[in-house]
Amino acid sequence: MTPKGKLIAIGGAEDKGQEPEGGHHTKVFDQSKFIEDGILRRVVDEIGGPGKRIAVITSASSIPDEVGANYIEAFGRLGATDIDVLDIRDRKDVRPEMIKRLAKCDGVMMSGGNQLRLTTIFGGTAFLQLMKRRYEEEAGFVIAGTSAGAMCMSSTMIYQGHSSSGLIKGGVKMTTGAGLIQDVIIDSHFVERGRFSRLTQAVAANPAAIGIGLGEDTGVVITGADMLETIGSGQVMIFDGHDISYSDFADVEEGEPFSIEGMRVHIISKGYCYSVAQRQFAAVKVPVKS
Repeated sequence: MTPKGKLIAIGGAEDKGQEPEGGHHTKVFDQSKFIEDGILRRVVDEIGGPGKRIAVITSASSIPDEVGANYIEAFGRLGATDIDVLDIRDRKDVRPEMIKRLAKCDGVMMSGGNQLRLTTIFGGTAFLQLMKRRYEEEAGFVIAGTSAGAMCMSSTMIYQGHSSSGLIKGGVKMTTGAGLIQDVIIDSHFVERGRFSRLTQAVAANPAAIGIGLGEDTGVVITGADMLETIGSGQVMIFDGHDISYSDFADVEEGEPFSIEGMRVHIISKGYCYSVAQRQFAAVKVPVKS
């Protein structure tokens, strides 16, 4: 079944709830830059305009009140005032009232933070089931997520792994994500934190999946669980393992370096597209809406 809704996966930069890797500093949420780059404006447009209701999920963040207030202000600057911040900090908070509020919104925005918190809170709940069903069945329903909120969208999710250990077997930890989109693995803060090796290992271990590395201030609008359109100021990197001709990943021991041959990489900037199903870069820019 081809989903009728859309996903918008964003690479971060406004995420204040996630602990940075050693040697890296999470950027402060620069609302004006984020808006000027068109990311949140595109989210509002895809949901149907500023008159629609947006549910903000801050569950991944360690500072949910502050993050929620930031999104209320940022969306408000775009004219959207019907913002419902769902205060869900634990599985016990996933009450029927929250499910009813989800049913009334026109789109969802998931903040950054810790993606494992998202899956442990929502995995197997009626809340996640409703979110999936609306995304699959309702044209115009949008699920957007930044950083952790983007990484949890895929069926296979990276939850741990430092850039420096990405090419050492076992240096990247993966688990089951929310399963909104199959056959992809999403990573965030990709260029800024040098996570090339991290996504390389993830795809080496799951060569049927496409790796999507999202730069900061950058995202992809995903239509039909297939076509990725890059938005924002940076770049998206695609890692395709379908044509790997040699890999010793399964044979080397934990803690040992591995070798692969034939990993394909694409770099996609604003307006260009990539088809997950066809594994094909579209070298034609999407027309910019006036």
